[in-house]
Amino acid sequence: MRHVIALDVGGTGMKAALIGADGAVLHRARRATGRERGPDAVVDGVLEFAADLREHGARQHGEPAAAAAVAVPGIVDEVGGVAVYSANLGWRDVPLRALLAQRLGAPVALGHDVRTGGLAEGRIGAARGADRFLFVALGTGIAGAIGVDGRVEAGAHGFAGEIGHIVVRPGGAPCPCGQRGCLERFASAAAVGEAWAAAVGNPAADAADCAKAFASGDPEAVRVWQGAVDALADGLVTALTLLDPRTLVIGGGLAEAGEALFTPLRDAVRRRVTFQKLPEIVPAALGDSAGCLGAGLLARDLLDTTDGMEVTP
Repeated sequence: MRHVIALDVGGTGMKAALIGADGAVLHRARRATGRERGPDAVVDGVLEFAADLREHGARQHGEPAAAAAVAVPGIVDEVGGVAVYSANLGWRDVPLRALLAQRLGAPVALGHDVRTGGLAEGRIGAARGADRFLFVALGTGIAGAIGVDGRVEAGAHGFAGEIGHIVVRPGGAPCPCGQRGCLERFASAAAVGEAWAAAVGNPAADAADCAKAFASGDPEAVRVWQGAVDALADGLVTALTLLDPRTLVIGGGLAEAGEALFTPLRDAVRRRVTFQKLPEIVPAALGDSAGCLGAGLLARDLLDTTDGMEVTP
């Protein structure tokens, strides 16, 4: 059976799948990333995982994978196939696509984790059928993916969708990017958790705790949560003004709060728009499988654009 390998490499774990020509998931697997062993060991682990998946596919389905794709965090040169930088993994300028193609003997695509997740949400998830959408992941940081006609924009330099670094509070909290007042310093899951921990004097408190307290009407939680929602709405309206998406998909850890997030967020965005058309604001549908499923889509796309001998998209 013709199939592809899909890999999603995270800071602590790797998710993988073998995906058939019809899009069905034939096999799933997970492994620890092993970042505590250093960046070279992480690369070796990715290559070994991919090789094991190739062998499994050959045994179970009669032939090795026809193509593969891997989604990684950080700064990614998708055209050049290079994982340029990842603070979590310690990577700098890793030619991951070429390394995987050599190991697997098959064409390989490399993608940015959030853009790859956005691709999956656009084609088979919450934005399916939308000609223009924006996917925003609210996790430790905030990043986005700009979807147009079934594809996701990387931009001229690979930075398209970095909505987390829109300045929403000029002169506000410093951001590791070098600016002050970036959206992710106020509306990411990490930022909400930090603000709530400070408010209650409990370093172990996190964003999920804040969401629960907000839902119960705790006044301090309402202050913290609403502050994050207002900052997020400010950033989103800037993005809506520039991109005019038909659908806005919100994912990541903070979105797990459900209507505790979406009800006040929809209200806050509605209050801010003037001439802009209000998009449908919906939760992501694919959860933490989005990156892996998106990698599968990238790999399947390769089958339409290569002759099976190329190693570049």
